[in-house]
Amino acid sequence: MPLYKMKIRRFFDAFAALPLSAPFPLERPADAEEFPLVIVGSDEVWNLRHPWYGGYGAFYGEGLRSGRLVSYAATFGNFDSLDRLREPWADSLRRFSQISVRDLNSKRLIKDALGLDAELVLDPCLQFPEAIWNVGKEEKGSAYLAVYGHSFPGWFQNAVRRWADARSITLISIGYRNDWADEQSLDAGPEDFARFMAGAAAVVTNFFHGCVFSLVNDKPFACVLSDYRSNKLLDLTAMVGAERNVISEESPSLHLDAALGEPPGSAISQRITALRRNSSAYLQHVVQYTP
Repeated sequence: MPLYKMKIRRFFDAFAALPLSAPFPLERPADAEEFPLVIVGSDEVWNLRHPWYGGYGAFYGEGLRSGRLVSYAATFGNFDSLDRLREPWADSLRRFSQISVRDLNSKRLIKDALGLDAELVLDPCLQFPEAIWNVGKEEKGSAYLAVYGHSFPGWFQNAVRRWADARSITLISIGYRNDWADEQSLDAGPEDFARFMAGAAAVVTNFFHGCVFSLVNDKPFACVLSDYRSNKLLDLTAMVGAERNVISEESPSLHLDAALGEPPGSAISQRITALRRNSSAYLQHVVQYTP
């Protein structure tokens, strides 16, 4: 636990270094400063199943004092209940003048609940990679495979272990303990994490941002689905054309060789570039919009 506490402290220190508005209690969004434009997002701001933030009205714009309300790269995460969204949350979402989401599940929910065609945009880490590239990369004496996530299925652990052993590549788990890895790096802050992912030979993950950082750094990667993150991982890989990087229990070794054998490639890079243009156009529109 002390290492996890150190990780959390480093993240909070990084947050404190950012230009921030005055804090306010989530239960009292009216206490927030008034702004001409409020952008809600990104990540699971609309996930009513989120264990910490699900159901807070502030993420749906309730009580916020703003001239205009828009979203950027919002997601419902693993939430997919149209009936539960319709009342009362859909009425709150109708206050948004523009809506963009980062996955297909969220786009479908907005269409079915509001009749609106939400813009599909990239997660900020994928949209603005320069900040990640600028921190550099980890320089280790030998090749390592980054393990990012937790609660991996046993068949996936075994397949990754065999793959790494056959190539004499060290498995290093970052952020979360995975006892099947060779080493643990549990106290990494955000810049440590970015350098670590950039220096890896390849990545295995069951987290959305494990896939995102692999794509940002053009790293070979393999991801496995979990109940909580299946929507996000399937939609991201479909958006960029990286479906082969999702590993299933059927023939995992064969699929793993293909996913970890080479970086994402030019076709995926071109799709990301096109999505970046679309995301930039959306942001420019909402920031410069004059009624």
